[in-house]
Amino acid sequence: MEWVHLHIKEYLIPAVIVFYYAWVIFAVIKILLENKNPLKTHSYLLLLVLLPIVGLLIYLFFGQDYRRHKFFSRKKAIDSSIVDSIVSDQLNLAFQHELISDERVMAKLSIIKLLLRNNNAFLTNNNTVKMLINGEEKFDSLLKDMDKAVNHIHLEYYIFEEDKIGRAILDKLIKKASEGVIIRFIYDDVGSVISYAARAKLKKAGILVNPIMPVYFPKFSKANYRDHRKIVVIDGKVGYVGGINVADRYVNKDGQKYWRDTHLKITGNAVHSLQIAFLLNWYYAAKEKLYFTKDLFPNIISEGNQCVQIAGSGPDTDWASIMQAFFAAITSATRRVWITSPYFIPNEPVLTAIKTAALSGIDVQIIFPHKPDSFIVHAASMSFMKEVLEAGVKVHLYTKGFIHAKTLLVDDVFSSVGTTNMDYRSFDQNYEINAMVYSTTFATQLEKQFLKDVEQCVPLQLNRWEQRPVRTKLLESVARLLAPLL
Repeated sequence: MEWVHLHIKEYLIPAVIVFYYAWVIFAVIKILLENKNPLKTHSYLLLLVLLPIVGLLIYLFFGQDYRRHKFFSRKKAIDSSIVDSIVSDQLNLAFQHELISDERVMAKLSIIKLLLRNNNAFLTNNNTVKMLINGEEKFDSLLKDMDKAVNHIHLEYYIFEEDKIGRAILDKLIKKASEGVIIRFIYDDVGSVISYAARAKLKKAGILVNPIMPVYFPKFSKANYRDHRKIVVIDGKVGYVGGINVADRYVNKDGQKYWRDTHLKITGNAVHSLQIAFLLNWYYAAKEKLYFTKDLFPNIISEGNQCVQIAGSGPDTDWASIMQAFFAAITSATRRVWITSPYFIPNEPVLTAIKTAALSGIDVQIIFPHKPDSFIVHAASMSFMKEVLEAGVKVHLYTKGFIHAKTLLVDDVFSSVGTTNMDYRSFDQNYEINAMVYSTTFATQLEKQFLKDVEQCVPLQLNRWEQRPVRTKLLESVARLLAPLL
């Protein structure tokens, strides 16, 4: 028996070590060949050196670059000829300066052109956009609109929990399915908690329900690329998009932590863009190919006069389109850039744009949580505060509770509300979706809400910030090294 143990030590352990280092060498070569941004490359290499075995596992779980080898071809999802035609026509009009007549919107024409070219996000100009503050307003409005559905309800959520509000929505879906309404439901397999019994009940009711990018052990590397979107489309006429997932914590009640968030209800042709975004992911999740039929894309009588582009990004897109739009919007600013985000880990281009705008005399302000929901992510976020404060950015720390809203207001006409955080994960890894609204009316509403939120904040002062303990500075610096991975 001792002889067997000696041979195991003599042969097996060296073999395991050789196998491990072969994997490390393979990972290093792969990281270098992928030509990621240098900061991200350094972060992964640092993990491999400082955290043997653990660093390799982190890379295998979270380091795969799926933008370079896409999960599926977007062109197979729907008949895209109509979208391609609209985009082509709009680009021609844009370059002839005939796409829009409003001079204030024309000032942001560069953003519109960018999203047409990098995202096929055509511009719609007959929309009504309603801002919904917090879960109380969102769920009250959503349940009422779901009750009016006659043809279909499409839902796509990062977090969908089977709690009180989650069960209320599931019960509503089952009721509508019994009335003949077609229900298609996508949920993220990491963010959501839906029991087997609930899924079986939904399927028994005839509801089409699928997780997107399900995580099984053999496919663990997909754990890093998640569907962070929050989309509802009802009858192709009403759409919802924004930061609010489905869980009880998003509905503020006495005795619980206050959750501040922003969502949108959209009516008008921009809903068709939300529909396309949903159908692209539905094709991947369910392998059901759908077309531009009248029930999915009904004719919409003019609803309003607000211009909207729906921009999506994710591991299936060629460009980090939402990040590029943010960069273009910030660099186009002439008066102000107001940002609300629960996380602030910007990549180098966006960080440079923010600092450059502030140094140029633009009114740049950021609302950010005072107390985090993630210790390490908050530490990484705080590591950026010194340089933005030195550039003249005003930073407000929200104290009433946790602020989860993801908004951007540039000048008096451009607004963005959606699912995208100011961080690497949203910019480059997750499926995200934002409504880009070109409207002075909506910009005024967003301005009022921003100022209202500022009233619940304390300012972050540079002189006081520099006096924080050395251990805090060290933690932030270490967290920042991992920023591209968070």
